[in-house]
Amino acid sequence: MLKNKTILVIVPARGGSKGVKLKNIQPIMGVALVTLVGQVVQRLPYVDRAVVSTDHPEIARISQEAGLDVPFLRPEEISGDIISDWQVLHHALLATEAFDQKTYDIVVMLQPTCPLRKPEHVTDCVEKLIQEGCDAVWTVSETDSKSHPLKQLTFANDHLDYYDSRGAGIIARQQLTPVYHRNGAAYAITRECLVDQKSVKGKKTSGVIISEPLVSIDTYFDMEFCEFVIQKYYGGKLF
Repeated sequence: MLKNKTILVIVPARGGSKGVKLKNIQPIMGVALVTLVGQVVQRLPYVDRAVVSTDHPEIARISQEAGLDVPFLRPEEISGDIISDWQVLHHALLATEAFDQKTYDIVVMLQPTCPLRKPEHVTDCVEKLIQEGCDAVWTVSETDSKSHPLKQLTFANDHLDYYDSRGAGIIARQQLTPVYHRNGAAYAITRECLVDQKSVKGKKTSGVIISEPLVSIDTYFDMEFCEFVIQKYYGGKLF
């Protein structure tokens, strides 16, 4: 509990990842991704409950060993490739509340695919949600100007074009307004936003900007790069 708000951590970890088989239990520096989430949660004393939403028994087993609860298995109908975060979080919230016979004020989503998150990233997100009365707060990183939307192109039917026609007027990066992308470190969302607004991004959503290097795991190269970042920038240790 933090500032009289009950807090439920939900860790989405399905077994059907395509780019990397059973991605959520692949090791980074010898530690499974979902186990790294458990290590972060152990450093968040205000968390009332932390559950994993998975459809895979081996992920469930490793999650439990990491100190995360698995009170239910995710139903097949929300375990596919094109399932929204809202569907997963909404199901997990209601299923956990039914199991615990209580309601939670805030849901925090911690995806295993962001292994470089720090406990303070999560805390900053939750505290901002409460202090500013937001519906949701996401952690974000500034997008490198080389990947700015106005510098993106489309290539279809052998024709190259600007993704956004305004890109034709961009000469120097100084013309670009900074944009940000979700980095997956943490999402803090109120129960009202999930249940009543039926969204992970409510009417009042803010962000916490993280400047440290983060890596989102989608490929084997991402895993190798993540270990390089840990060695290069964090002295071989995450905490």
